[in-house]
Amino acid sequence: MTAFGVYVHVPFCTHRCDYCAFATWTDRLHLMEEYARSCRREILVDPSPPASSVFFGGGTPSLLPGAALVSILDAVERQPGAEITVECNPETVSPELLAQYRAGGVNRLSFGVQSLTPHVLAALGRRHDPATVARAVAWARDAGFQSINLDLIFGGAGETEADWAGTVAGALALRPDHVSAYALTVEPGTPLARDRDRWPDDDDQAEKYLMADELLSAAGLEWYEISNWARPGHECRHNQLYWTQGDYRGIGCAAHSHRSGRRWWNVRTPERYLDLMGAGASPVAGEEIVDAGQRELERLQLALRTSAGVDDDALPRDDVLEALVTRAGGRAVLTPRGRLLANEVAHRLRVLAPRVLR
Repeated sequence: MTAFGVYVHVPFCTHRCDYCAFATWTDRLHLMEEYARSCRREILVDPSPPASSVFFGGGTPSLLPGAALVSILDAVERQPGAEITVECNPETVSPELLAQYRAGGVNRLSFGVQSLTPHVLAALGRRHDPATVARAVAWARDAGFQSINLDLIFGGAGETEADWAGTVAGALALRPDHVSAYALTVEPGTPLARDRDRWPDDDDQAEKYLMADELLSAAGLEWYEISNWARPGHECRHNQLYWTQGDYRGIGCAAHSHRSGRRWWNVRTPERYLDLMGAGASPVAGEEIVDAGQRELERLQLALRTSAGVDDDALPRDDVLEALVTRAGGRAVLTPRGRLLANEVAHRLRVLAPRVLR
């Protein structure tokens, strides 16, 4: 069957991290049950093709009562063997909650670890400690989960190379099936943006990225997208759908959707979303149609972020790009240095668009 994804946005948190600019709120927990009912309604009133992947993101999806989250999942028609992921904060899970997830059909967990160094966690505004992470992963294994991702962030204030090496080593000691490692970014309007003393250093982040790539690869997790490494067979199918311009449906406030070059998105705040759903109205706030030329450019930009790369013939011969890619076997793939400069590669492709799209 054709791959199709469903993303469910859960906009609730108990605390906003200092770097976070996502559509999430810390003072709306009383809306969770009504929100789950509205998500079910949005799914059922406008059915989508059977999903090959379902991803609960946020926010903190693991704040939802287990029965509420499973009730949303139950409303989604799914293909046999569909990948079902829930993002979790380590401090918000329990053996009982994880058992509910597993019994309800969830088969993949993604834990927001970020760091295993206490002073770095504090600098990021995180509320858990390393022991909480180890406990949450152990509970997940006990519940029967065989595909677990750990999200890491490098470049936090005060993080030394030894701190980062310790975080990666500590994460690997938990035997994850997948690791995502992201460079800390400064988003406008966040506490981090207002405190220049805590802004990350580009050269420091470059060294830490290369260190992560080396350590994760040596441990048997293969790089398959700039910020993602997995054991064979544990690549995130839902995210691969995004990177290959697949079709997906976004459910909940601030969720985005894509179908054959049409993109649309829902209203941003949970109150507005609940009002519209309660009135039987559409929650869609806007849309755009991406023309064929723009889609082809984006296809190249996204594909170059992956280990599969692009067809050699599709990438123009350009002095800047040649220094950042390897051409072999009919494919062009970013070198490690190219991965560090992936945004510049995307910009260069846009500059070269007339040659790319000819």
